Amino acid sequence: MPRRYPEALRDHVRLCGTVVITMATIQECREALDRLSGNLARAEGGAHGAAALDRSLSCHITDLDQTFTGRLEGGRIRVDSLTPGPPAAKAEIRLAMTGDDLVALVAGELKFAKAWASGRVRLEAGFRDLLRLKSLL
Repeated sequence: MPRRYPEALRDHVRLCGTVVITMATIQECREALDRLSGNLARAEGGAHGAAALDRSLSCHITDLDQTFTGRLEGGRIRVDSLTPGPPAAKAEIRLAMTGDDLVALVAGELKFAKAWASGRVRLEAGFRDLLRLKSLL
């Protein structure tokens, strides 16, 4: 199965002339958020302190135009709802990315710093929250 990255698709086309386009589903995105929640719950040291924030959270999946909203609390992500479109309300921690990038980030196939620097992932939060979240990323 080809990786979800554009360069993998280019390589696939170059080798066999066939285009196979994959895109993460809402279910895969939800499962990735659940795995991320589990990873946060197991965090140690400074990462545990950052994961223990109590903040509202939104994650907009840009290619599917769906937004997961919930809370980061007690070292876990609690997803409360899934709504179409961008977030209706401004959460204290806001993420935006494609579903493929969310799945790849949680799987460790994509590094957050590289994705953020290239604009593939957007993270918005208050300055103090960004400093605390830095240890998670």
